[in-house]
Amino acid sequence: MRYYHPEIQPYREQHLAVGDGHSLWVAESGHPDGIPVLMLHGGPGVGSSERDRQFFNPQHYRMIQFDQRGCGHSTPHGSLEDNTPRHLLADIEQIRRRLGIERWLCFGGSWGTTLALLYGQTYPERVLGFLLRGVFLCRDEDLNWLYEGGAGHVFPEHWQKFRQAVGDESPFLTSYHRRLTGPDELERSRAARAWAAWEGLIATLKPSPKTVARMIGHHTAYSMARLCTHYFSGRDEWLPQPLLAGMDRLAEHPAILVHGRYDMVCPVSNAWDLKQAWPGARLEIIREAGHSAHDPAMVDGLVKAAEDLAHMLGAPESSA
Repeated sequence: MRYYHPEIQPYREQHLAVGDGHSLWVAESGHPDGIPVLMLHGGPGVGSSERDRQFFNPQHYRMIQFDQRGCGHSTPHGSLEDNTPRHLLADIEQIRRRLGIERWLCFGGSWGTTLALLYGQTYPERVLGFLLRGVFLCRDEDLNWLYEGGAGHVFPEHWQKFRQAVGDESPFLTSYHRRLTGPDELERSRAARAWAAWEGLIATLKPSPKTVARMIGHHTAYSMARLCTHYFSGRDEWLPQPLLAGMDRLAEHPAILVHGRYDMVCPVSNAWDLKQAWPGARLEIIREAGHSAHDPAMVDGLVKAAEDLAHMLGAPESSA
């Protein structure tokens, strides 16, 4: 069983102005001459996690984290102006150029896998490979599973609270989006908390009050709920064709997909379907894990996968 690498602090942090009034927090950790790895957080709108650095051997990797537009340490917080996934792709390229990186490994979880695949299909020449956890393909079936009742069959008590927060008005994605962009500040706050609570309650294999508490804190809940509903309501504009249709562009890239068997946020069929469209990818289904990156068995799977990719990409064998 693999465990986290020791805690590590960034050796450089900065805020980069990327245009449109947005400033992004960017942090670099690990070995300055190591394999560059772009770390794409989930949500959308959750922000970066310090613990994600601990999946990677700091002697092998140069870890680049950034908080996507409107969340985490980036500003303005919760802003939907000039904020679409296509803007995020341009931001990633700005960061890459400013840091002097030619190609990098893409690491993403949940929404981060969507963004990683979208980036890779748009700029395949800039990617060394992929490590994807909790794959989310952002199809109708995936959105309906999470926001229109699929997962509610497994967690009816939590689903009832999610529905009732918007007066049982379906489709729920639309109802939440209307409230989260409305003029009533209290209503926005209540809707954000209910949205974040639903995802936090079903994210881990075993109940985790700490996870839920982190998710429903106003700073995270507000940006997550607003950006989720904003991006997903406008999906057809930024994702005109399914991600699976563009996998031929990544056929030669090394990739490891790590997915919890009991993932209730993004069912394992997401990763299975991606593997069928990407024969060269390696799929690891983790038996004792849900959606969270921090279920113990998932930590083991991610640390192993990061080691394997380091060796594929030329890092020396670890003595640990």
